[in-house]
This record gives sequence, structure tokens and C-alpha cells, in this order.
Amino acid sequence: MKTRNIIIALAFASVLFQACSLQEDLSPISTPDNYFRSKAECESVVNGCYIPMKSFYNYTFLIATECCTDVAYCASGTLDARLDISPATPRHGQTVWTQCYMGVQRCNFAIQGIENSRAFIDKNTHEIDPKNADRIRLLCEAKVLRAFYYYTLTCFFGDVPFYFDDVEDLETLDRIGVLPRMSAVETRNKCIEDLQAIAPFATQTRTSDNEEHRLGAATAYMLIAKMAMWNQRWDTALEALGHLEEIYGDFSQYDYAENVMFRNKNTPESILEIQHTYTQGGTVYTSNVAAICMPNPRTSGTDYYDGIQVSELGDQATSWSPMRPNVIFCQGLQSKMSKDIRKNYNMAWSYDGHDFKSVNTRPWCGPKFWCPNMYQTNDGNNYKIFRYADAILMIAECYNEKDMDAKAVEYLNKTRTRAGLSEYVFRTHVRLQTEIRNERARELFGEFQRKFDLVRWGIWYEETLANSNYNALLENIQPCHRFYPIPEQEVIKSKYALDNKEYEKYGL
Repeated sequence: MKTRNIIIALAFASVLFQACSLQEDLSPISTPDNYFRSKAECESVVNGCYIPMKSFYNYTFLIATECCTDVAYCASGTLDARLDISPATPRHGQTVWTQCYMGVQRCNFAIQGIENSRAFIDKNTHEIDPKNADRIRLLCEAKVLRAFYYYTLTCFFGDVPFYFDDVEDLETLDRIGVLPRMSAVETRNKCIEDLQAIAPFATQTRTSDNEEHRLGAATAYMLIAKMAMWNQRWDTALEALGHLEEIYGDFSQYDYAENVMFRNKNTPESILEIQHTYTQGGTVYTSNVAAICMPNPRTSGTDYYDGIQVSELGDQATSWSPMRPNVIFCQGLQSKMSKDIRKNYNMAWSYDGHDFKSVNTRPWCGPKFWCPNMYQTNDGNNYKIFRYADAILMIAECYNEKDMDAKAVEYLNKTRTRAGLSEYVFRTHVRLQTEIRNERARELFGEFQRKFDLVRWGIWYEETLANSNYNALLENIQPCHRFYPIPEQEVIKSKYALDNKEYEKYGL
């Protein structure tokens, strides 16, 4: 046991230096046996829980979640883009699986360590000592992160193995290693219950107002609502979203341009962002999403992109095969003739009054995603994962599902009005449902959510098949691709407790 704890503690200490956006003081740490004795030591372990999410939120995750849908495609050599995936060739699925379960493991270790800390528990009552506000905050943070990893796993793979245990001995490791898939509904319910118990004790402010933008109650309530909506627990979702409204206030106070641009970090509307830093010759933590979101190609040695000078992008960026909107999006849902101000951020038909050369039928992705003066593919932007606008549209959807259409229209119009569109006029319940779904496409374009929405609504296969403009994807798409397969090597490791029966039906 002691040897195992030493190994884990040393591993945490070694990786924490990579977490550039989460600063910690490691100086007081002495030995693993009393690793959780102080706030600094607890915080350093929780900081390690953030690292896995940075490893899978990259351009391939954007391809998987946005470019294999009805709103966008990417004619890329990255085979996820054409759904060339199977249990034997899981592509980005292997990365998501590995990193999410690494996150779960780290969170479980942090949670158990903090909960078992002598300083955390009152020695007389054996209950949480309210004097230890810092430890309570960190416990909440670790539980929010754990729920985020399970949320991602269930969105990406469907039913997955579930455990809250800290792997502290070989017996536990052996037991967890052969866990089968658990119902995604049950996994979400377990996480919802866990978050509901801890959210009132978390930091009750906007994420951007928290110290170092750490996750607190806002992200907890967003995750409760997200998972509740997957499980069609509309009242549970509305209760959580009501808490978010109390924290974030009047939606009209949030300027669209300021809050949506990836280059603008930790903006007031943000609930969760993937944190990145980059300085040439200095500290580096970047990803590469912007590399598939720029006009293409760049003329070598210049700042000309697709024949037009785009000075803000600089002359050192490397652009890859780009993500581009499908025709249904750029000529229908959000055409360049629309009054919708979001079109000029989501898409780029021109720059500084000059039309790009290769935009006859569809534009490039817009400045929302561009990284100014990017060096090669080192995208130092933060990625917007959850914003308040998303929560507002979730409220509209919940009310629509509860047949409270007047309230649904009220919340739908909040994002439409901010975008410069006229208020929606109610006609029928079904049309309103369609409009809310279309509005999510317009508002959240490129924010790693579209596939999750379509799968949750049960329409991913039909809508993508009908509206994608990428023939290579259309040649491969099968209904089983709504979720990624569990990587074959993970099935083997589980001694075949895990399976990919849905893929087997299609000979994959």
C-alpha cells in the first residue's frame, strides 16, 4: 500500500508542472503518507485532475463532435472525419477513453484523500469540518471534474464502466478491470446525485470570477442539467439551470462578440473553458483547433490566406485541411444575407471587404476560432465548452418538452435578440422544437456539442446522412457510429466483460 501511494504521489508531482494555467505551491510537500495535510497539497492533487481534458480537446475532437454532423464537415486525412472507425481502429476514441478514465482515476484519488484527511473531518463529530472551507472547495472541484469525465464518456461511447472507488490495491484494480458497460442513464443519475449533494458547498460565482478560473457550482449545475436532459429529467434540469440563472443573472448583459471569441479567455459568460497558454520561447501549453479553422492555403512566407491578406493571422501559421460548414448551415440556417450577427464570427466569406477566392458555395470558419499570430499549429486560444447562452437554450428546450411553449419562446428569444434576429413567433409545438434545435446550431457552432445534441435527440444518423456534404463520410456512415466503439484493446483487457455489440451488427 505504502509503495503504491508513493508511486501515485510522485506521478502527480511530476505532471503538475504541465498544468500551466493552474498555479500551485509544491514547497511544503514532504512525503506521500501525509500528502493531504495542507491546502497546497490538496490543491496540487486536484490540479492534476484538470490535465487529461487538455489532452483530448484538440482538432480531432472538434472533427468528431462537429464535422461528422449536419452543420459541418472536414475533408481531412484524419480518418475520424470520414467515420473510418471500428473497435480495431478506434481513432480518437482511444485518446478520449484513456484520458477520461485517467481523469476519473485522479479525481477518485483526490476525493478519497481529501475526505479521509484528518484535518478535513471534525475529530468529535466525524463530519465535515466547516472551518475547512478550502478543502470543501477542492472536494467540490474534484467531484465536478469527475462528473465532467463521465459526462464526456457517456456522450462519446454511450454505456461505459462506472466506479467511484480509489484504486488503492490490486484487488480493487482487478475488480475494476473487468467491469462491464453500465447503463449511461444510471451513470448520469449517479453523477447527478453526487453533484446535487456537493454543489451547494461549491463556489457560488461565475467561473470567470473564481480564483484562477477554477470550476465550482456553475459547472456543477451545468453538468447536472446536461446529464438530466440526456435522461429526460426535465424538472431536474430546470432546477439546476435556475441556480445558474441566479449566478449569471440577466442574459442581456453579456455581449456576444466579447464572450464567444476563443481568443478572449475566461470571459464573463463562460462556464467552462479549456485553458491554454502560449508565449514563443516561453511556457507552452497549446492545442491545434485553429489549424483547421483558418482560410486555406496560406501563401508561403506571407500573411495571405486563400489569396487575401489576413494580417491578424500572421505569416507563421500552419493551416490543415479545414473544417467547413455544410450547405444547409451556410445557405440555410445562417446565410450570409441573414441579419444574424453571429454569421460574421462563425464563418468567413470575406476579410476586410475582400472576398476569399474559394468560397463560391461555402465559406471558411470565421474569426471566432482564429488564433492571432499563431506559430505553426500552436493554438493558444481557450476553447469554449459551456457558455451561459447554452444554458439559456437548454431552459427553452426543457420548457418545450414540458409543453410550456410560452416560456420556451421567452428563453429562445433571448439568444435570438442578442444576435440581431427578430423574436420568434409561435406557430406549433413541433415547429418550436425544431427552431430551438436550429438555434442551438447557430449559437453553438463549433463548440464541440452538435453531435452530442443530435445523438441525444435520436436524429444524428438521419440528419447527418441527409445534410453532410462530405462524400467520404457518407460512404462509411452507419447508425452505430452515433457512439464511438470501445477500443478493442480495452475489450481484451477486460477479459471480454466489455463489448461492441452495436458495431458487430454492422460487421465492424
